[in-house]
Amino acid sequence: MSADKSINDLLKIMQDLRDPQTGCSWDKVQTFSTIIPYTIEEAYEVADAVARNDMSDLCDELGDLLLQVVYHAQMAQEADQFSFNDVVNAICEKMVRRHPHVFGSDAQVEQGKQDWEQFKQQERLAKGKLEQDASAIANVAEGLPALIRARKLQKKAAKVNFDWSEVGSVIAKLKEEVDELQQAVVMRQGDARIEEEMGDVLFSVVNLCRHVSVDADVALQKSNSKFERRFRLVESLVIEQGKQMADLEEDELDQCWRQAKKILSGS
Repeated sequence: MSADKSINDLLKIMQDLRDPQTGCSWDKVQTFSTIIPYTIEEAYEVADAVARNDMSDLCDELGDLLLQVVYHAQMAQEADQFSFNDVVNAICEKMVRRHPHVFGSDAQVEQGKQDWEQFKQQERLAKGKLEQDASAIANVAEGLPALIRARKLQKKAAKVNFDWSEVGSVIAKLKEEVDELQQAVVMRQGDARIEEEMGDVLFSVVNLCRHVSVDADVALQKSNSKFERRFRLVESLVIEQGKQMADLEEDELDQCWRQAKKILSGS
């Protein structure tokens, strides 16, 4: 693996790509809003490489994610807002500030035991942000994936004692929400009401995951992968019968599904 290039080379490449006269016709017209979907996508591809334990892909995907940081910084510099060096300086200062027990004096060790959220709250106070929103659940980014944002909101609420004390109560709440969803569907209460009740069910599922120390997003990703493996096997089983999926009845497909589950479980 070549180690000849540095971050300065990447910064120069991005600067050239964004050059108004000689830059790439696509890159030079992008904005923060048009680039952000790619930033999110690259972060998920990093997570995917980690999940697959593919270090070669991880190296490549981390480069793609780094490019996104450089991209945003270049656009900000063009608008005289901040530069890549400002980004680096800010995160370095933040990490040192939040770890006084590592980077500070012995007298700061006890301070370093503070909750991470306390450090963040102090920083928001210093910036005057708490005056804008003093809620215990403030500053949970709206752009986060819904499952992740739900967990963060719940964790913040729990810090001020707004939480169920036992998992049984969480399960009961989930059952209550499922019953309300079922009623909305059966009674045909309309798409908006069904959507609302479905959201409540999903929020309750995330809450249950949190109480049993399961990451809802990770759990769903694993279920997605499991479904994909089983479905592909069902397709193979159907082809072996000389048939097409669309030609089978529901009970026949269910039988193939059960067969696939049995094969993959090894029982």
